[in-house]
Amino acid sequence: MGQDRTLSDVQKIPSLLQKSKSLRSFQWDRLISGFWGVAAAVATATNGTLVQMTEYQTQALFFEIRGAVVPPEDIVILTIDEQSLSIPQQYYQTNPQQYAALKPLQAWPWQRLAYAQAIDRLMIAGARAVALDIVFASPSSYGSTDDREFARVLQRYAGKVTLAAEYEQSQLRQGNIIQLTKPVRFLWTKPMSVGFVNFPLELDGKIHRFSSEFPLSLATKYQQQFDNYAAMGVEMPSFEQAVASSIRNCRGAQLCAPTSSKGDRIYFYGPAGTFEYIPFWHVLDTENWNTYLEQGRYFQNKIVIVGATAASLQDFHKTPFSYSWLYPKPMPGVEIQANAIATRLQQKALALAIPNPFFQGLLVLLLAAGTTIVLAKTQCFSSQLGWTIGIAIAWGGISYAVFTYQYSILPTAVPMLTIVLCGGSYLTIATMSDRRQTIQLKPAVTENTTVLESPEVDNQQDEIQKLLPHELVTAGKILSGRYQVTKVLASGGFSETYIAEDLQRPGKPLCVVKRMKPSSNHPQHLQMASRLFQLEAETLEIVGKHDRIPQLLAYFAEGEEFFLVQELIDGHPLSWELKPGKPVSEIAAIAILQDLLPILAFVHRCKTIHRDIKPSNIMRRHSDGKLVIIDFGAVKQVSNQMLTTGQTNLTVSIGTLGYAPAEQTAGRAFYSSDIYAVGMLLIKALTGFAPHELQLDPQTGEVLWLDKAEVSQELATFIGKMVRYDYTQRYQSASEALVALQNLTGTDSTNNDNFGDRDDLLAVATPAEVDSEDLEASTVFWRESTNTVEIVEEVDSEEKV
Repeated sequence: MGQDRTLSDVQKIPSLLQKSKSLRSFQWDRLISGFWGVAAAVATATNGTLVQMTEYQTQALFFEIRGAVVPPEDIVILTIDEQSLSIPQQYYQTNPQQYAALKPLQAWPWQRLAYAQAIDRLMIAGARAVALDIVFASPSSYGSTDDREFARVLQRYAGKVTLAAEYEQSQLRQGNIIQLTKPVRFLWTKPMSVGFVNFPLELDGKIHRFSSEFPLSLATKYQQQFDNYAAMGVEMPSFEQAVASSIRNCRGAQLCAPTSSKGDRIYFYGPAGTFEYIPFWHVLDTENWNTYLEQGRYFQNKIVIVGATAASLQDFHKTPFSYSWLYPKPMPGVEIQANAIATRLQQKALALAIPNPFFQGLLVLLLAAGTTIVLAKTQCFSSQLGWTIGIAIAWGGISYAVFTYQYSILPTAVPMLTIVLCGGSYLTIATMSDRRQTIQLKPAVTENTTVLESPEVDNQQDEIQKLLPHELVTAGKILSGRYQVTKVLASGGFSETYIAEDLQRPGKPLCVVKRMKPSSNHPQHLQMASRLFQLEAETLEIVGKHDRIPQLLAYFAEGEEFFLVQELIDGHPLSWELKPGKPVSEIAAIAILQDLLPILAFVHRCKTIHRDIKPSNIMRRHSDGKLVIIDFGAVKQVSNQMLTTGQTNLTVSIGTLGYAPAEQTAGRAFYSSDIYAVGMLLIKALTGFAPHELQLDPQTGEVLWLDKAEVSQELATFIGKMVRYDYTQRYQSASEALVALQNLTGTDSTNNDNFGDRDDLLAVATPAEVDSEDLEASTVFWRESTNTVEIVEEVDSEEKV
């Protein structure tokens, strides 16, 4: 029957493999990937709201990644700031002689004489052009004389001073209408330079395009009045177009008006404050004009834009550099105008690399198809994940480079999302398929491990090995021709722990096998690792003589891997008894001490430091209820624990956070370091708090625990000495602590130590000496090899240092 069952399982595996591949054979991954590609292409071609929103946000992200760049030096902003709005009153008190020049700034709105004087000074100083981002839609409140002086200056520099107009929405009985508000008629000059200052708002609520696009955005929004709004763009140019036209004769200047602009989007040079600000009142103030403004030479051959930056005037708008975690401030309207003018004059306008939405959709479809083809040729899960991430990042990088250096905008957000969705489809289907294969194959394989070695499935070994979990692949392996693995206890980067049957002993008893592999296969490192492995085995041979320390049964090497075979302890970890929030009685704590200290005293007499005493490394043996100390992977010979280099002593730092004292985490361990760990274990038992949950005295570094435990003064004093911050003030060995415990309890605790007075045990061979170079290499080799456990299903939640 057994043979028939084995053959049945063998014959079943190929059919199970074939059936489990049905999920992939139907090519669900390609079907779903194709669906995402077509859906993304259609969405891009129709240029829907969501697509536009994500692409605008991506462009804003590109601006933020790029950061601020140096703006043109030929553009200066003359700001109507808070200081300019309040400076006359201050000057009247401190410098009355200058008050006459600043008197036009006495109250807002200012006298137009102030603008006239500023324009006159700037143009005499050699300014290329002046642009006023202010709408003078009505006569001056200061009288006709004020208007006449302003008009006279405008006419004097006709064509070089640009005024602002504005589209405003009005509520009438017939409904909402949008009218163009122009400067009052008597301010018009011949030639005249005037432009509207409105910018279109995009779906993300930010300004991206030139103000020249504003009439078209109105025509799109109010389709029933398309003709009227489309005509607005013909009636008057935009503000940045008017300023550019005013400097067509660019001889002697760095900036000149381009003949045309390929793009419709502003190239923002940075967040608010990127362009240079000059307070308006400094132009009228004699002291500032003659000092840092160099009697006006500062403005020579420059375009001066006048506008509001004062918060009280509320001329702020969202741009790609606004309302993000890096650039939270909005931008003044006058600086947006400066960015728009600079973009046109330097011919950096951003344009869609593919203007036609249909071809944009086709590009997205091609990217999705290319990703699908690449993933279809890759069967490895990690490779598919890598290709998905790599293609998405590559396209994002290409889009950013084209955006930054070619001033062109490629579809970015939707293609990257499509690539990720295509990759996710492949990864999901692959995971589901592998899971299905594992579920179907597991019963056939686990019921009889000889199936895997049968010739009927020999040609499918690689496939089966890939599909099965690591535990199933390892289970059944025979190590050194003797130890057959039955279960994987723990697995790490360079070490694994198994439960195995000893095939060469009667009854095939269970044992623990620790497999360790060096982190480097360099011949010199392997030689050092071999010597250290020999040292470790000899150490475990000595301490394993104690009946409450796992005995070393064998050790061997296979290739570049090393194996230790130890006694399996049938029991449960002490951590199961010390539950959080449930302190034990003082009697129970003393019982733990009486059990542990004799074992540790023997370890110390063997000139060995455990260095990882904690509840999960102490077992309660089921046969007699005694405590057993396990996991001696951290032990080092005291005689060889120091690496001497000149005046410095170094060693490997091993231990667990909270149980390892300060000197151990710093790389130096003593016998008293183990005493500290036992003391912290008792504190956890008596308080119910893990060591890392307790506070330390900021002055002394001592653990503060007494207020959380009900304990006698005598035991508190005893434990307090165990956990002193200064290792020289603790009990210096377990034997010394054991004597103190005997005096405390009035009992002879040494009877718990089966080897209390048997010094003949220490006559066994001392582990081979190891030189300092080998010990230094142990830092790399052993650090990963100590994270093993000795109990089935044991979960070590303590944090390694």
